[in-house]
Amino acid sequence: MPVALALSPHLDDAAFSCGGTLATLAEAGWQVVMATIFTGTVPDPKGFALACQTDKGLGPEIDYMALRREEDRRAAEALGIAPPLHLPFREAPHRGYGSARELFADPRGDDEIVDNLGDAVSRLVADVSPDFVLAPQAVGGHVDHVQLVRAICQARWSVPILWWRDFPYTVRDAAPKEPFKSDFHALPERACRYSATAEARKGASCSAYATQLGFQFGGVEGLMERLTVEARTERFRLTGTLSAGAAALFEVHGARA
Repeated sequence: MPVALALSPHLDDAAFSCGGTLATLAEAGWQVVMATIFTGTVPDPKGFALACQTDKGLGPEIDYMALRREEDRRAAEALGIAPPLHLPFREAPHRGYGSARELFADPRGDDEIVDNLGDAVSRLVADVSPDFVLAPQAVGGHVDHVQLVRAICQARWSVPILWWRDFPYTVRDAAPKEPFKSDFHALPERACRYSATAEARKGASCSAYATQLGFQFGGVEGLMERLTVEARTERFRLTGTLSAGAAALFEVHGARA
């Protein structure tokens, strides 16, 4: 059975950005593994880190990341893929980033996480042995996305990578921040045009992230409106060469079968 591995920075990024593709792969008989990097629980959060959960109506007594990991399991089930994997790295608010503005600025000089991330994702790729990897382009410039891209590029494995465009950052701004734009725009573009069934699976999967929907979209209705605009298409930049079986699921962007 062919295998695809999605490397999601946060507990929702892969489903939001390439959930239609993940559902399409599962429908086609692929084993799909969704691994999220920044999922570690931090006991007794303070300051901005605590505010990131209380501003969503979740009190300080709640294990926010445990709640989100459970959402992720429901999201994977909705997509029809394998139970998700959760790496224990801490999100940026637990690494010294003290405001929303800092989350989208350049990485802090003392945020020395890239080497450890590179080692972890390299081990994961070796363990899962995927035919290809899906990963973010860091559109929007969130520091956790940026650090993951840096770690993957540093790892330099030989497995092909389909780099997704990070939703919903792609629709929040007409010209979103793209810290790696020159690198990714030099790569060939591929698109997955997914079925109505896969679209429904993606919608159900994204809806599973209930803690995020009000903040991100104003609720489920807003999420569905945003997803409709995507017109059942997810776009990627390709590093390496896909196998014939994988390539059959992705068209050259702009082409129609």
